[in-house]
Amino acid sequence: MTTLYNPFSLIGKTILITGATSGIGRATAIECSKMGARVIITGRKEKSLDDTFKHLKGHSHLKYIADLNQDEEVVELCMNLPEINGLVHSAGIVKTLPFKFINRTDLNTIFNLNFMVPVLLSQKLIKAKKLKKESSIVFLSSIEGPIIAHIGNSMYSASKGAISSIIKSMALELATKRIRVNSILPGMIETPLIESEAITKEQLEEEMQKYPLKRYGKPEEIAHAVIYLLSDASSWITGTNLVIDGGFTLT
Repeated sequence: MTTLYNPFSLIGKTILITGATSGIGRATAIECSKMGARVIITGRKEKSLDDTFKHLKGHSHLKYIADLNQDEEVVELCMNLPEINGLVHSAGIVKTLPFKFINRTDLNTIFNLNFMVPVLLSQKLIKAKKLKKESSIVFLSSIEGPIIAHIGNSMYSASKGAISSIIKSMALELATKRIRVNSILPGMIETPLIESEAITKEQLEEEMQKYPLKRYGKPEEIAHAVIYLLSDASSWITGTNLVIDGGFTLT
């Protein structure tokens, strides 16, 4: 029987995905398992993580309950992990607040989870030699910050802008290890992250009309791009911010 050629296959690869309890992280974990990867998922909420785990296809997957804001839990996670071929940073938070009301506490909270946690987790895994050569690191950034801006989103925008900047230096420094580093910049995606008391359904509907395709993206559509960056199909891509926004930034 002839095996179909598929450069996007993840068979034989072990992938760690943070923030796998919901949204893009959950979708990425499930889609990666469908592509043959051995998936390792982590998140803070045990019940939600268990639910994601039940939907993974195949066998030999692992799950770790961990609060990545806690250094000791990050260290424990790194110690327990097997060697991996891919790392997907999907955990993140957003808080809408006009610039004149931002404060150090909120800035620290958002920057810690959106920037410090994924960057330092990557560093710890590299130092612990958990990332194999030819590995791929994928950050979930956003068009919000690196490309566009909205009123009240300055803290989130700044954290995502920082991610889109640091991947370039990481890509250069890790190239000697053949480890690639890229980020994905999604537009608005239908996840719990867009649900906010500060944004009404009417406002979301109005914003949707600004997209040429007249809809928001689906988590699976971002997951498929992540799979591309994890796979051998993207073996000559590093230091890139990949925009996936339904054409929003064209308008």
